[in-house]
Amino acid sequence: MSHWFEDAKLGIFIHYGIYAVKGIAESWSFYNKQISYEDYMKQLNGFTASAFDAEKWADLIEKSGARYAVLTTKHHDGVALFDTKYSDLSVVKKTPAKRDIVKEYADAVRKRGIRVGMYFSLIDWSHPDYASVYQNGEIPEDLSAVNPFSSPVDGVEHPEKWERFLEFNNHQLSEVLGNYGKVDLLWFDGDWERSAKQWGLPEFKEYLKSFNPELIINSRLQGYGDYKTPEQGIPITRPEGMWEFCTTINSSWGYQPGDNHYKSLNQIIRMFCDCISMGGNMLLDIGPKEDGTVDERQEEILLGLGKWVKTHEEAVFGTEEGIMNRYWLGGSTISKDRKTLYLFVYDQPRECVCLKGLCNKIKKITVLHSQKELTWEIHGGVPWFQIPGTTWISLKPEDCHENVTVLKLELEGEVEMYGGSGAVVTHN
Repeated sequence: MSHWFEDAKLGIFIHYGIYAVKGIAESWSFYNKQISYEDYMKQLNGFTASAFDAEKWADLIEKSGARYAVLTTKHHDGVALFDTKYSDLSVVKKTPAKRDIVKEYADAVRKRGIRVGMYFSLIDWSHPDYASVYQNGEIPEDLSAVNPFSSPVDGVEHPEKWERFLEFNNHQLSEVLGNYGKVDLLWFDGDWERSAKQWGLPEFKEYLKSFNPELIINSRLQGYGDYKTPEQGIPITRPEGMWEFCTTINSSWGYQPGDNHYKSLNQIIRMFCDCISMGGNMLLDIGPKEDGTVDERQEEILLGLGKWVKTHEEAVFGTEEGIMNRYWLGGSTISKDRKTLYLFVYDQPRECVCLKGLCNKIKKITVLHSQKELTWEIHGGVPWFQIPGTTWISLKPEDCHENVTVLKLELEGEVEMYGGSGAVVTHN
């Protein structure tokens, strides 16, 4: 079921919505009172998607090396990017754009063999029935701290309204999952405002899978998701099971013209290598402008990342997580047959790089981007105690790739690493 996702390695996240009109934070800006709800919603009038071309998006995603994409079909503000029968609040009915963005996106992406992912906010801060109950039914003692978009401010619950909202959500999800061809991935957000029981789990998940039994659902489903989604902070310890790190190119998800805090291409490639070294995927976000075009700086990063991925494809796709960095001070991946080890060199070496604890004999070492063969020597080790020596690989600055260099080590047998604490040599 999940093999495509584990092999995908890279996805592109797209946060597109009316929040790009003023270039403010998506949904949270009115929730946190940085702008009034009325002023936030006035952005509907300025959303034109006048230069939106789904084919261009799909080209960019393909060139980035990504194997899947995820588009915000509806954020917490409740504005649907698809033509919905169940609400008037959509870019089709309420903006000058008058286009079903989701349809155009799904068609263009699928045509290129890229897996289709849909982001859907479980929260809908615009729906009259949403703020009708409290999480777990627990009414807080201090009602002044209750946000009116989330729950009732008077301490009175309306379970019948909540049931009506769940029905509405199910209807909209049936459109997202049923009207645009096969959806491979459903990326939920906002599960935290209600409990698993209130979301109607596990029956709710069974309902979603009825549209596609192979549908993969992210972790934001109160414990019922299929994989973990650490956000913005790269994991230090490998999350258990399947996982995906979602992150922005600058500091914002949606388009914010004032946000110039961009990560460099090199930083993005290193982060990507860190993810795949720990057996995870990276979901890298772009925030298109109101007209549907992508900021040149974001486009440049995607193209640069794609160029690197294409050059180093065999170290990325069809590989598994690498060795621990106590053996190698950098990232790494291992081929499916476990006989090839790919080492990521992040910085320029002075004379050589060092690999510790490798028990296998090395057949050949090459620099992946240039196919140059490298020499190596082994110092130390106590073979009769099965303690390997240290492998010093001769790598000069001129052998390095401008971003991350990949070394391909072809081994005799499957990768075997020594994890002991050494020993006193009692006989020579």
